[in-house]
Amino acid sequence: MRAIVLKEPCPIEAGGKKPLESVLMPIPAPAPDHLLIKVSVCGICHTEIDEIEGRLVPPKYPIVPGHEIVGRVHAVGSQVRKYKPGDRVGVAWIHSSCGRCSFCARGDENLCDDFHATGLHAHGGYAEYTVVSQDFAYPIPQRFTDSQAAPLLCAGVIGYRALRLSGVKSGEVLGLYGFGASAHIAIQVAKHRGCKVFVFTREGQKDHQDLALKLGADWVGVTGEMPPQKLRCAIDFTPVGEPVREALRALEKGGRVVINAIRKVNPIPELDYAQLLWHEREIKSVANVARQDALEFLPLAAQIGIQPEVQEFPLDRANDALLLLKQGRIHGAGVLRIA
Repeated sequence: MRAIVLKEPCPIEAGGKKPLESVLMPIPAPAPDHLLIKVSVCGICHTEIDEIEGRLVPPKYPIVPGHEIVGRVHAVGSQVRKYKPGDRVGVAWIHSSCGRCSFCARGDENLCDDFHATGLHAHGGYAEYTVVSQDFAYPIPQRFTDSQAAPLLCAGVIGYRALRLSGVKSGEVLGLYGFGASAHIAIQVAKHRGCKVFVFTREGQKDHQDLALKLGADWVGVTGEMPPQKLRCAIDFTPVGEPVREALRALEKGGRVVINAIRKVNPIPELDYAQLLWHEREIKSVANVARQDALEFLPLAAQIGIQPEVQEFPLDRANDALLLLKQGRIHGAGVLRIA
C-alpha cells in the first residue's frame, strides 16, 4: 500500500527539507478484535506538526502520521462483532488503552498510563489502509461526507471535550483564542447552546475572523486586545504560550481558561498571581480524548447540523498542507484525500 511516513524529526519550513516521504508498505492484517480500514480521507492537525518537529516523539520510526481517519471496513478479525465489511467508520486520536486501570474503568481512557495514540504509537491514516480495535472505531453519521467527517474526529471531538471542561453555560461569554480547525467547530456547538462567543486570532488573520463572524461570533479581535465584556470561560486552541496569559487578563473573577493543546511551541509566560490568578480564576488542561467524547459528539454534530469548512489536498501534498497549517493559512480544516 501507499503511505506517507516520518523517518526522523525535521522542521517544517518553506524551502526546507520535506519531512514526510512516500513509501510502499505491506497492507496490515487485522488482529482478531481489529478492523482493517480502507482509508478514504485523513485530516491534518497541529499534533502532526509537534510530532514532525520533535516535540512529540513516537516510540519508533518510521511512523505513519494521521489521526482523523475516515474510511470503510475492508476486513474484520475473527472476534469482531460491532462492524462488518463496507461499514463507514472513523478513527480518532485515541488508538487504545489498557482497559483495566481505574481511569479506563470510569471512562477516562485519555488518562490511562498505557494510552496509545493513532499516528504516534500506532500507524495512522496517511496511508491507504490502517488497523484499529473495533472498540476504538466510530460510526460516521450519514449527513457528513468523508471530508466533512474527518475534522470532527479530532478537531471536533477535542473541542467538544474542551467546551465540557470549560463549564460554560447558556448566556455566558466564551472566548476562543485561535480560530482553526477545532475552534471553528467548537463555536457552532457553543452558539447552539446559547453562549456569547468572542474570537481572538493572530494579527492579520482576516480570513479567520471573517469565518468566525460567518459562524456566529459576537465579536472578533486580535489576541492581546480586551473584549467588550469580560469572559466567563476561555479556550486556548493556539500552539503558543502567550494567549494563556492574555485569556487570564480578559477573564472575569471565578472564570476558567482551558488549554486545548498537547505541547506549546514556546513557554507560557510568567503569570502574576495577584493580577491574573487570584479571585479564584482557574487554568485547566485538556488531555487527549476518551471514547465517550467521540460517541457523544458525532451524533450531536449531525443533530445540530455542524458544518465543517474543509480544504482538501491529495495525499502526495501532505508536506505542503502541513506547512500551510503551521503558517495559519488553512481555511477551517485541512484534509488529505487518499482514495
